[in-house]
Amino acid sequence: MKILVTGANGFVGKNLVCALQNIKDGKDKTRPNLKIEEVLCYDVDSTAEQLNAYCKQADFVFNLAGVNRPKDNSEFASGNYGFADRLLGALKSNDNKCPVMLSSSIQASLEGRFAGSDYGKSKLAAEDLFFKYGEENGVKVYVYRFPNLFGKWCRPNYNSAVATFCNNMANDLPITVNDRNTELELLYIDDLVCAMLDLLEGKATKCDYDGTTPVKNEHGKYCYVPVTHKVTLGEIFDLLEKFRAQPQTLTVPEIPKGSFEKRLYSTYLSYLPESKVKFSLKMNSDERGSFTELLKTEKCGQFSVNISKPGITKGNHWHNSKWEFFIVVSGHALIRERKIGTDEVMEFEVSGDKIEAVHMLPGYAHNIINLSDTENLVTLMWANEMLDVNNPDTYREYVSDYGKDN
Repeated sequence: MKILVTGANGFVGKNLVCALQNIKDGKDKTRPNLKIEEVLCYDVDSTAEQLNAYCKQADFVFNLAGVNRPKDNSEFASGNYGFADRLLGALKSNDNKCPVMLSSSIQASLEGRFAGSDYGKSKLAAEDLFFKYGEENGVKVYVYRFPNLFGKWCRPNYNSAVATFCNNMANDLPITVNDRNTELELLYIDDLVCAMLDLLEGKATKCDYDGTTPVKNEHGKYCYVPVTHKVTLGEIFDLLEKFRAQPQTLTVPEIPKGSFEKRLYSTYLSYLPESKVKFSLKMNSDERGSFTELLKTEKCGQFSVNISKPGITKGNHWHNSKWEFFIVVSGHALIRERKIGTDEVMEFEVSGDKIEAVHMLPGYAHNIINLSDTENLVTLMWANEMLDVNNPDTYREYVSDYGKDN
């Protein structure tokens, strides 16, 4: 299958082309039934001859080309309707009846705040042109009305508030929020691309529209991406402030699978300048080694790394409710635990040669001893809660006389 993508250098185009190339090159094996022979990329710097040649070869067309921020409003018609007309004309002149997809906009509804929109009118005209082309030529036509889009590679200070907010927050530039309660409906780029690949596999989600709201209908006139997020500008701003502060707080907000927070965090990171890609962590060092907090979560505890010098014992304390994992990743250690009020000691010999996780049980005094005389011991530690200095739930207690001297 040869896929033509118009607007290939735009935000959606770049992401879609990369996804198609990954499948073509065998790097993405999640869609084994999708066979792509070539990705034909057309953009503003391409020639009319190239467009004609691509329209002769294509087995499927994604028309993502369009104009949304022109110098003059007359460019809406030429960039959206005009190009759509040329594209369909080239397909027709080559007698190519392959399926075609049109990237339209929710503004084409001309409803509410979109009433009178020149951009919306040009998109609606392109929709009508596609539907008419499909009916007259027996061609499958798929029209998507996208809401606001966001994700990596989206151009800031253009037509995406999220891209502008992410870029400015990442680069310590000012952000203006006129109304924190303004709500946006947002579609994440990876969800959009996934829907496009579903479309290639014949799994488009069909709908009709009630104003600007898609209503699922398997026989509907339009197609849509079901996964969108409705969030306010204030919510976006507050989340981005937390993301920006992460190198200082080490705390990552909740980012559950499928959540807007997860998608926004990925988007924010894509705008980080080189100077912020790396940041320092505070190492608490002494003659025994060091202890460094790595990452904290709002509800799932924190991660740290502990380095013990040769022969050193660390720990010798216990907790009422807090519990931990000790995971030795380098070196050779003995982990010992004793239930408070008893003399029974459990011992676990561990090393970086066979990585294992050991529970530090509530109500058990515990320590970790570096058994090497020459090598440092490196232990990754996870605690089920962040340290509360006012209530640390940590009590000094030796496991036994062994390991007591350091």
